[in-house]
This record gives sequence, C-alpha cells and structure tokens, in this order.
Amino acid sequence: MAKLQILYLFSYNFLQFVGWTLALFRILSNFISTKSVTEAYASAGELICLLQCCAFLEVIHGAIGIVPSGIVLPLMQWSGRTHFLLAIVRQIVEVQDSPSVFITFSSWSLSEVIRYSHYALSCIGSPPYLITYLRYTAFILLYPVGVGPGEIWLMYQALAFIKTRNLYADTLPFSYYNFVKVLLLLYPLLWFKLYLHLFKQRRSKLGKYHKTKKT
Repeated sequence: MAKLQILYLFSYNFLQFVGWTLALFRILSNFISTKSVTEAYASAGELICLLQCCAFLEVIHGAIGIVPSGIVLPLMQWSGRTHFLLAIVRQIVEVQDSPSVFITFSSWSLSEVIRYSHYALSCIGSPPYLITYLRYTAFILLYPVGVGPGEIWLMYQALAFIKTRNLYADTLPFSYYNFVKVLLLLYPLLWFKLYLHLFKQRRSKLGKYHKTKKT
C-alpha cells in the first residue's frame, strides 16, 4: 500500500476515533452531571451527525478498492444510520430527549471508538490483541442494544409526529409515514444480515490470530 494512502487512511480513522471519543465523553459527562438520559442529543447530537456524514467516505473507500470492505454493507450501514439521524432525530425535536437516543448514541460511540482505533492502528502495524478482540466481540452486545431499544424503538415513537405533520409531503412523491412503517418491518431483517456478517468476520479474524499465535 502506498505511503500516501496509508497516511490518508490512518488520518481519517484517527480523526473519527477522536470525534467519537469526544462524543462519548460528552454523553457520559452529561449523564453523570444531570443523572438523566434525556440530553444525549443536546450534548453530542450535532457532532455525531457530522461524524456520520463524513463516514460516507468509507463507502467510497470500498468502492474504489483502497479497503477490502466492498460497497454494499458499508452503504447499508451508512444509509440506515444517516436516515435515522438526519431525517428523523434531527428533524423531530420531540424525540430528541427520548432515552432511545441515549441508548443509540452510547452504543454507536462505544463501538466506533473501538472500531476506529483498530483501523487506525492497523494502518501502522498490528493492533494489540485486546483491541482486536474488542473490535470483533463488543458488537455482539452493542449492536442489538443500539438497534432494538435504540433505533427501532425511536422510529416507532416518531411515527405519530411524522403522521401529524405529514413530514416531507412537499418533497417526496410518496408517504414518508408509510415508508417508515415499511422500514420498521424490514429493519430487523436488514440488520440481521449485517449482524451475521460481523460474526463471520469474527471467526475469520480471531481464528486467524490464534492460528498465527500457534505457529
């Protein structure tokens, strides 16, 4: 891999690591100081929106082949999260103080701090085994928590506001309310596909590490 490409990927992943660490710090600091889970969006929402928008670069990375992730799964994850953030949470103020936002943001932040630290360290050498283990293990708990009581439950709560306001009626040629209802039915299936892929990655990466250690 060309040195300039390595430098770019390290810089991107390191900056994302710093950003998500800051987001996690803000969420937890606010929780500790207020003893409340209703201000997660106020404390870190705009930062997380920015970080998630920047993550579209990962779809491009896969598309042009500078990382081996391909395009389909990164695009699925990016589009799902970005729609959740920008089309629903950011637009509907009434759901921003939901505990589901705290659950989602905490799960995302923890998983991304681990993921981006692993990616950044991989650009300059072999990450410590603990980081690798967490990268391919923490998702087992964090992903279901973030998706179930987090994303899915919040989208369900948002349905009433979407219907009342007839949200995006002026810009979309279809009912956004019906779209979100269909999305809620499909979300577990689409998420489960990604979840199974992560288990496949876990077997491959951790298995490879143990084989290397034995030899």
